[in-house]
Amino acid sequence: MCGIVGLFLKQPGLQSRLGEMLAPMLLAMSERGPDSAGFAVYRQGVAAGESKLTLFHAEAEFDWPTLIGELRQADFAARLVDHRASHSVLAVAGPADSAAQWLGRRHPEIECMSAGRTMEIYKEVGRPAEVVERFHLADFSGTHALGHTRMATESAVTTQGSHPFSTGADLCLVHNGSLSNYHRLRRDLTRQGIVFRTENDSEVAAGYLTARLRSGASLQQALQSSLAELDGFYTFAVGTADGFAVLRDPIACKPAVLAETADWVAMGSEYRALAGLPGVAAARIWEPEPGRVYGWSRGAA
Repeated sequence: MCGIVGLFLKQPGLQSRLGEMLAPMLLAMSERGPDSAGFAVYRQGVAAGESKLTLFHAEAEFDWPTLIGELRQADFAARLVDHRASHSVLAVAGPADSAAQWLGRRHPEIECMSAGRTMEIYKEVGRPAEVVERFHLADFSGTHALGHTRMATESAVTTQGSHPFSTGADLCLVHNGSLSNYHRLRRDLTRQGIVFRTENDSEVAAGYLTARLRSGASLQQALQSSLAELDGFYTFAVGTADGFAVLRDPIACKPAVLAETADWVAMGSEYRALAGLPGVAAARIWEPEPGRVYGWSRGAA
């Protein structure tokens, strides 16, 4: 049992309140996931020609300025975007994959949580209240965000094994449920060039979506095809640079609730995650249908 939440802001005037609105949603899911928690925030993008990396180091006193200097010497023109607890967000020149590969060779002790131009991922072991406070979630601004509280049913309880998972630029996934065929999928996806960093089945689901998107599928098409390819019970919430989507498996034994107003769209594993949102009393509220993809985009009218 885990808890997932998502918030997509239609009204630009609310963007300064994204973290303030998401924090109580995540805290409301504490009982569903006391082992670890995390969130992905989509906010201001980096400059043209730059990529954004969210990096994790287990040592609280890690020397990030020295690392930035090393990256600059390697011609990545790195600069600090944000630093919160064990995580630092760096902007680097050129493709994110190049800098991430360099870090993997030179600093294998550093974990790359996410890469892209707008997304940042923060996650840690500990109760959701501790994670929310540690990363000052309420201070974030942005366009949309996803969150997760984990109660582990497989794989180790580690920061790396926490959600959200990202296996492609500006794409992340949070998951409530379990997959039964992820070992085979992991082997197939690895041969296709998808890199996995944990043994978590949810990371395989993220990798599947990344592979489908790289092959030219839209997010809607990738999620639709996952209904035939992913065996198990699941509710997914997926974030992209432009929006987010929600999918429940055809049996839909994992709970989910959606709510929508003229100002925002929100989802949660339970209604209590949505109960404190502004204007929720006038929202359209419904349970997503099994096997149906729901999606919202910043480009949509």
